[in-house]
Amino acid sequence: MDHIEALLQPGDGLLLVDVQNDFCPGGALPISGGDGIVPLLNHWIAAATARGVPIYASRDWHPAGHISFQEQGGPWPVHCLQDTPGAMFHPELQLPGSVVKVTKGVRFDHDQNSALDATGLEVRLRQDGVRRLWIGGLAEDVCVRASVLDALQAGFAVVLIGDGTRPVIRENGVKARREMQDAGAEVHITGLTGR
Repeated sequence: MDHIEALLQPGDGLLLVDVQNDFCPGGALPISGGDGIVPLLNHWIAAATARGVPIYASRDWHPAGHISFQEQGGPWPVHCLQDTPGAMFHPELQLPGSVVKVTKGVRFDHDQNSALDATGLEVRLRQDGVRRLWIGGLAEDVCVRASVLDALQAGFAVVLIGDGTRPVIRENGVKARREMQDAGAEVHITGLTGR
């Protein structure tokens, strides 16, 4: 058993937030080093699979003209349009067939940064007996932050995979990490090298 497997316990779940092509270099909203977390997250996926820990993967899945887009007065360029290559999970992310896909960002009335914002994920986690969530993905200062804070608010214990996430803006990532820790999240640095 490797050291990641040893960390995972009954009642745990692994949530991978928005590891999609548009958030990686070459995408519509690229995060510096966004694809660099994929090999590490694959270690977590393998460990979770070996330990029987359920895996959840959220994805932005925006309709055309989404409220979050700059053309609609939102903060972001057009990204993760439904059924486009940019909205697909990163091709090197080794998601198992048993992964629970969580689709967000589909509403016309508001954006859904959090994987727990009106997606039904909280109900699914409770059905699956999850009490503690390990969370990594993109981006630390936006959707990862929102997901961590919502999970804590819902009463789950949360561990941020500190080297399994990247921010849009480095300074905002530092602020977001502090905010997540202040709210009760632990941060775990896996310490494995990249590719």
